[in-house]
Amino acid sequence: MPFIAAQDGAQLFFKDWGSGRPVVLIHGWPLDADMWEFQQPALTEAGLRTIAYDRRGFGRSDQTWDGYDYDTLADDLKSVLDALDLQDVALVGFSMGGGEIARYMSRHGGARVSRAVLVSAVTPYMLKTADNPEGVDASVFDGMIDGLKKDRPNFMATFAKTFFGVGMLSSPVSSDLIQWTGNLAMLASPKATTACVTAFAETDFRADMGAFTVPTLVIHGDDDRTVPIDVSGKAAAAAISGAKLVVYEGAPHALPFTHADRLNGDLITFLKG
Repeated sequence: MPFIAAQDGAQLFFKDWGSGRPVVLIHGWPLDADMWEFQQPALTEAGLRTIAYDRRGFGRSDQTWDGYDYDTLADDLKSVLDALDLQDVALVGFSMGGGEIARYMSRHGGARVSRAVLVSAVTPYMLKTADNPEGVDASVFDGMIDGLKKDRPNFMATFAKTFFGVGMLSSPVSSDLIQWTGNLAMLASPKATTACVTAFAETDFRADMGAFTVPTLVIHGDDDRTVPIDVSGKAAAAAISGAKLVVYEGAPHALPFTHADRLNGDLITFLKG
């Protein structure tokens, strides 16, 4: 299997398909690069070169004990871009993956990047504080960590219902797909899983938003109960100069699965425009 060495030597698994303008897909928590099941083939078939990698601690990448802060994760993204010598790159980040993009843009000056897409992303700041009153209360994230430590498989099964927008009588995806993504989640290390909750909950990306100096697309569902649109998608689009916000009405968090065809179309239009 192909791997790239991070700055501290951690081995990062990646998939590199096709040719054309490079697009790097950064997965969400608690999944891995395989979550782009519906996007990576479609984007590749549209004439783009697609690269998806497993965040450290997840999927097939090394399960390091440390390194789950966004500075390190942004450095890992840099390692991927540098190792493959990618130029004119488009970055697409889902959920937690949007944080890597924001921190990379500021920490590394947006080197090599020509476009950015934030899908259901945690940027600019999730945590409720005195100067971020619309954020999510800290008790929610504390409860997530507690649930993960007590019974991670059970927590993931329960979390999936909110993630996918499953209702009492209906679900936008099959039970088989939910089970499959649960299996992906369980490939991650327990330490990475809990440490990343702290990272995406507590990292303040508001100062990073000004580093987006490339065309940026923000896509978010207005029924996202995992990463609420007001504190994330709308706030990010308002903070990034020239960003375009596309709202998926009635959509939950898991847009790459629940709205795959629409998302693919929007991505291809933006990335090839």
